[in-house]
Amino acid sequence: MYLQISELMRDSGVSFGTSGARGLSEAMTDPVCHAYTLAFLDYLRASGRYAGGEVALAGDYRPSTPRILAAVARAVIDAGGIPKHCGFVPTPALASHALSRRIPGIMVTGSHIPDDRNGIKFYTPHGEILKPDEQGIAARRVELRAKLDTADALPAIAPGAADDYVARYVDFFPSGSLAGRRIGLYEHSSVARETFLRILEGLGAEVIRLGRSDTFVPVDTEAIRAEDIRLAREWSAEYRLDAIVSADGDGDRPLIADENGEWLRGDIAGILCAREIGARCVVTPVSSNTALESTGWFDDIRRTRIGSPYVIEAMQVAEAEGRDAVVGYEANGGFLLQTPVERDGRRLAALPTRDAILVPLALLAAAARRGHPLSALSDDLPPRHTHSDRIREMPTETSRARIDALIEGGAEAIDAWLGSSGAPLRAIDTTDGLRITTATGEIVHLRPSGNAPELRCYTEAETPQRALALNRECLEKLEAWK
Repeated sequence: MYLQISELMRDSGVSFGTSGARGLSEAMTDPVCHAYTLAFLDYLRASGRYAGGEVALAGDYRPSTPRILAAVARAVIDAGGIPKHCGFVPTPALASHALSRRIPGIMVTGSHIPDDRNGIKFYTPHGEILKPDEQGIAARRVELRAKLDTADALPAIAPGAADDYVARYVDFFPSGSLAGRRIGLYEHSSVARETFLRILEGLGAEVIRLGRSDTFVPVDTEAIRAEDIRLAREWSAEYRLDAIVSADGDGDRPLIADENGEWLRGDIAGILCAREIGARCVVTPVSSNTALESTGWFDDIRRTRIGSPYVIEAMQVAEAEGRDAVVGYEANGGFLLQTPVERDGRRLAALPTRDAILVPLALLAAAARRGHPLSALSDDLPPRHTHSDRIREMPTETSRARIDALIEGGAEAIDAWLGSSGAPLRAIDTTDGLRITTATGEIVHLRPSGNAPELRCYTEAETPQRALALNRECLEKLEAWK
């Protein structure tokens, strides 16, 4: 049976989200994953970006990943290509490997979402697919096979991607730059745990391995679990750590805690990382902390919708306009390099996709150079604090309808919904969801997740306590929307 991918998206429940195709694992059947991959390669071939040859493949540690990888590999073969199995490595390692060789790449991962779901992230020979590419793939017409033989489709793991990723950072940062530092590595089920270990030890750190799990743990860097907050504080005290480093399931979003076991917000870490590597143009979504503008550290700041494709598009525009030292980051902590970084005769190649390890390495280097603990880095920032959480099992259609109703109701409806939670309104921003700024400068941002049936709530205030309290007040109101 032949059909368009747009029809398959409608019928299977597997569709493009914020970053790649996502869906329930049981909906991501072998034929569905095979069809998506055929469409991707057919689209690349039609646009002159693929004429056969290798396609780099990798995956995370979800139970469904090996099966999906085999279906993807079968599609590569059926499309006349050669699957190159890079193993179970971080998404940025797969992306860097593919980009450096100008070949397509496919990462099987659901990132941070629960393991009853999974996803496929596609890379052209020139980078992560963007929204126009998604539309092009959705328009392709391919065969949906009722039965699929994936036996022996996935070849043995070819070494290289992990080694290159480790060398990327060990060769850029000065030798021994983490010597004397005791760093906890929160491994859980992240596919980045082995490469992170090699990088940290390669730069001289003493690494304490913590919290390894053989079952998948859905660590979300934007909504850190209460148990992870508790564990970080306990580990820091028990092992006298200088920092704790971790990442989400596929290793493209970082988690870094200071010497007290306090997790840094991703958008705060992004500002500090951008300063440390000498960024001049910074691109970030509207949900990121507004301390960015208040620092005065950067020549050009650009805000986008939430999602790496939008950040990448804006970075590309900035580079085309002649901007240099162009970087991007997201509130989840993922950091992107549109242009190379040069320092002391060393060069860090561009990597315009989310990466997790650069952020902790840059912050640890900054703290070491100043002779300060990691917690002191935030002292240079204005007092703006964010908090984020989400309402789980909230259908996207319900979230959108409720938010649209508030927008249509205007300031009066929004004021009524906020009630005692907020002061009169200063501004309403509908760039991505509904972002409300009150007269006191507090911010409430409501947005349906692009990856799961969740409604996200971001809040910002002058103290972390107020940002948390405001978030909880809003979540209580949002629960009534179910």
